[in-house]
Amino acid sequence: MHGLPCDAVTSAHSVSGASASSKFVPTSRRVFRGLKDYGRKLVNLEYFTQSLEDWVLEKTCADSANEEQFFNSPFLIDELHKLDLALEGVLFQQLFRMPCSPSVTDDLKEDEYLAIEDFLHVVANGLWRTFWHKSGPLPFFVSCPRHPGSKFYTVEKAISRGRLEDLCGLALLSKTGSDMQVHWDQVAEFVLFKPDILSKNELKMSTRTICEALFYGFHILVSRSLSNVSTVSGDSVFLLVLDSKYGGVVKFGGDLGKLDLNSTNPYQAVAEWIKTHAEVGVSPVDQIWNKLGNVNWGDLGTLQVILATFYSIVQWNGPPRKSIVSLASDHSLRLQKRRIECRLIENETALVPFQQASHQHGEIVELDQNDNSFLRKQASRLKLKKGEILLLDDQRQGQKSFQIQESLVGGNCYLYSAVSLDCPTELLSLYVGAHPSRLEPSWEDMSLWYQVQRQTKVLNILKQQGISSKYLPDIIASGRILHSGPCTKQSPGGRCDHPWCGTPILVTSTIGEPLSSVVDQDGAFSPEEAIRCCRDCLAALRTAALASVLHGDICPENIMRVVDNMQGARNRFLYVPISWGRAVLEDRDSAAINLQFSSSHALQHGKLCPASDAESLVYLLYFVCGGSIQQQDSIESALQWRERSWAKRLIQQQLGEVSALLKAFADYVDSLCGTPYPVDYDIWLKRLNKAVDGSADRGKMIDEVVAITLRLEDVAESSGTSGGGGP
Repeated sequence: MHGLPCDAVTSAHSVSGASASSKFVPTSRRVFRGLKDYGRKLVNLEYFTQSLEDWVLEKTCADSANEEQFFNSPFLIDELHKLDLALEGVLFQQLFRMPCSPSVTDDLKEDEYLAIEDFLHVVANGLWRTFWHKSGPLPFFVSCPRHPGSKFYTVEKAISRGRLEDLCGLALLSKTGSDMQVHWDQVAEFVLFKPDILSKNELKMSTRTICEALFYGFHILVSRSLSNVSTVSGDSVFLLVLDSKYGGVVKFGGDLGKLDLNSTNPYQAVAEWIKTHAEVGVSPVDQIWNKLGNVNWGDLGTLQVILATFYSIVQWNGPPRKSIVSLASDHSLRLQKRRIECRLIENETALVPFQQASHQHGEIVELDQNDNSFLRKQASRLKLKKGEILLLDDQRQGQKSFQIQESLVGGNCYLYSAVSLDCPTELLSLYVGAHPSRLEPSWEDMSLWYQVQRQTKVLNILKQQGISSKYLPDIIASGRILHSGPCTKQSPGGRCDHPWCGTPILVTSTIGEPLSSVVDQDGAFSPEEAIRCCRDCLAALRTAALASVLHGDICPENIMRVVDNMQGARNRFLYVPISWGRAVLEDRDSAAINLQFSSSHALQHGKLCPASDAESLVYLLYFVCGGSIQQQDSIESALQWRERSWAKRLIQQQLGEVSALLKAFADYVDSLCGTPYPVDYDIWLKRLNKAVDGSADRGKMIDEVVAITLRLEDVAESSGTSGGGGP
């Protein structure tokens, strides 16, 4: 059921990012000795280049009629754009400038190597502090080899020993264990540094430069495969190709198990393996250093180097604590703040900028209608603070007031805990949508639209059909923010120039902690909690399915662990699916794409099958039970991970160590995936109830109160723009 379609394994950017497949491990002594022998024999760069040069030239000089012959770039332009947004405000400071003198001297070469060393250290350190850990030791260092298999030297030591001319480049190495000796299997990323990397007068990598990069890449892959200590994941390596002005990236990888180790000509055998079985990606070449020797940090060439280093760190140290997407999502906040700082208002004959608000939290300030200082005070409030009070205009319930308790911002949505002033003892979830007056549509704002406006529509549909459950969020209110002071909107649905006017709000009953945070803090679930999590999520999915609603985005961030306040349920939790904005209501609705947790059918076709939510739930259970789900870089690699995991029964084995019932559930879901057959929720809820509560008959709907009134005509006509009643 999980087979890959023929067209799923070919893509113009299938080599993007960090490879999801595992490194090759020799399966026998013969293979081990064969690889070791090839690594020892392939030492002549000139022979290696001769065996590959024609093929590389053909791949780099293909005419426009055969564009598929070109090497693919390792990166999508969208990846680089998101990285650029994520790194706004991150300080990369290279202290050793790249020398700019046109003459080549020994001192100049020393300065060049010192500049490259500093550049690579600054990039690795900046990424580690931004995405992984702000403090603590950096688990990487920079060193220089002379040739494959040689010892490594610091630049200073190479200079003092007179070996600078012998160096072939630099390497970012992983600190592994307490062994002070540096080995080639520790290379996380290799930098090939040459006097000139360009092809004649063209702004692209020369053929010989690409061949030389592949030469070192092959030796790194072999060293990793023969290593007893290397913990790298993936069968690829990123190779930075730099001179004193320009730079590019080569990504090289493949299954060494397909290399012919019986050949009498290892150079020819490796060349054939590269042509037939390896994946080679070559980026465009762009300027790295300007005429003063400073790095162009925000330009394409440097961003390619930074992204390659990011993926190299992921291969060695696993996914970051903060993703590129989550940090990039803050761009809209920074943009709005900048707009407010730069926005000017006319004050008689002078133009003055907006200023910060200074009144106390929670204070409702009465202002003169003509007092323009109100706008100056309010405009700078980009994030809601504890104690602030929002006045919400709900079309069904009128005006309702909510006080902010805590910021729960995560990912692309702005989420807060709040209380209604009418019932201040009950915590609620409050979503703040994107302001309608953005400079331009963006993927961040679309995400907020799904979280607020679209989720409001879905929850209203459930409410209108009489569907309610303690395993589903209940809509409390929805509408637009009302601001004090003058409002010049021309219609009830319009908006004025006030920075808050028209901002959509959604308030729901569910408040808790997402499973991603729970696992990060507490580790893997116990068998009891894993079964309870499965039971609760299935109950929610079954209830929504009664209205023909599929969640479509089951993942750890979208399952909330909530304290069960039912009588006699002390110290117990409920697991409630939230973020119903990507729910599928009809066939034309597209599915959300999550490379780690989406179903295979969603990844292949962009649509859900009846068992897609259950399949995503299995991946979630695998994650909370301690299973390792690697960060995926493309749909192809995500599908390959699923194919491999199901075929080898890795998911069932992991769940079987926790619970035989969860293993059986995974087997059942595997048999349904991609088929038109629905999940038999009732039989599995009966079994899970028995495991959780000791009784298979403890309420057919597990204490749910569900009243279904199928009014499909109301669903079709529902706009979902206003909230439901109180709880």
